[in-house]
Amino acid sequence: METRIALFQKKEIRKTLHAGEWWFVIVDVVAALTDSANPSSYLKDMRRRDSALADTLKGGGQIAPPLALEVPTTGGPQRLLCWHTEGIFRLIQSIPSQKAEPFKRWLAKVGYERVQEIEDPELASKRTRALYRAKGYSDAWIERRMRSIAIRDELTDEWKKRGVKEQREYAILTAEISKAAFGLTPSEYTALKGLKRENLRDHMTDLELIFSMLGEAAATEITRTKDAQGLPESKTSAKEGGTVAGNARRELERKSGRKVVSRENYLDAPESIKRLSRPKDT
Repeated sequence: METRIALFQKKEIRKTLHAGEWWFVIVDVVAALTDSANPSSYLKDMRRRDSALADTLKGGGQIAPPLALEVPTTGGPQRLLCWHTEGIFRLIQSIPSQKAEPFKRWLAKVGYERVQEIEDPELASKRTRALYRAKGYSDAWIERRMRSIAIRDELTDEWKKRGVKEQREYAILTAEISKAAFGLTPSEYTALKGLKRENLRDHMTDLELIFSMLGEAAATEITRTKDAQGLPESKTSAKEGGTVAGNARRELERKSGRKVVSRENYLDAPESIKRLSRPKDT
């Protein structure tokens, strides 16, 4: 299952592919439209105020009801209530917000873009680059991030072929790689950087991204070479791949005198941290 973050007026809204269309995390939509500090409570109040909406959310209507779909969170993949485009349009009707009309236009555009991406997959890559650029990332960092996404996809494809169950077991294997590469699990790493539901890799410095890629690329190669099957064997390969990156990280730290793992988020990091692995001509 593919999950991405879309931006509406600088508010992050998670969306995940299900049955060929985007499904949006409902609490993210509520937070974006209401600025509520507790969107879950706001949604409960909406159910009480609007009995027709409450009935629709339960599946009593012509619109397909929301589904609990797995999406990434700081504590690992969790099932959150998501709704397709038509359902989100119905939800908006119950939210008194000046942002409603702009959000409808944004939602229609997102849905149309999905149709375009099916016809031309390269558009998805271009839009991801544009999104990172709009957030203030450098072109050099964006290229590394796009490469890291490709390496990650190659690794999960291998896991899938070898009988590893998606989401929960992927999270277990990812934690093995991260622990061996950085000495931290993804949840520990996220806490170190002070993130909430943001994507950890979107906040990594150049070097953190590079060693993350090395760990996953090595894990892919070892998994193939050893023909690892199932979770136990894949777990061993994941740890060995992460160890390759961990050894390289420690060697760099020894020679440079600086730690790779940082509390800083990339966009907020001092230039000295960003320049650690930046080419000299940038």
